[in-house]
Amino acid sequence: MIVTSQIGGATATPDADEALSARLRDLALVELDVLGGALVGAYADDVAHTLREARTRIAELRAQLAGPDPLNVLEATPRQRASDAGHAGAARVHDRLVAQAEAARALARLAELASALVPKLFEAERRR
Repeated sequence: MIVTSQIGGATATPDADEALSARLRDLALVELDVLGGALVGAYADDVAHTLREARTRIAELRAQLAGPDPLNVLEATPRQRASDAGHAGAARVHDRLVAQAEAARALARLAELASALVPKLFEAERRR
């Protein structure tokens, strides 16, 4: 039995990322040799759907990585960085770098899990 789920979207959270990761891991555990003809087709459809969800979420995470380089603060003069405004800027830079690191880790995790499913999708499509 194959169960599909709706995960991701513009409001995806770490819990949704974990649920999508778990779904990708679960699908990677399926042995195609054990599935019958109709189940192989359902499995292929489920894998394709889940990979589309992963692609959407990966694109969202890439967007979080885009934008100006937070370390452009290094282009400011030492005097500007030492000012009160510089202190507030340091907090913004810190927060932005932390957010980018979290997005990069989530993106890498989803990309790695998705990469394990692509060959299975191709094989399942071949067996249909």
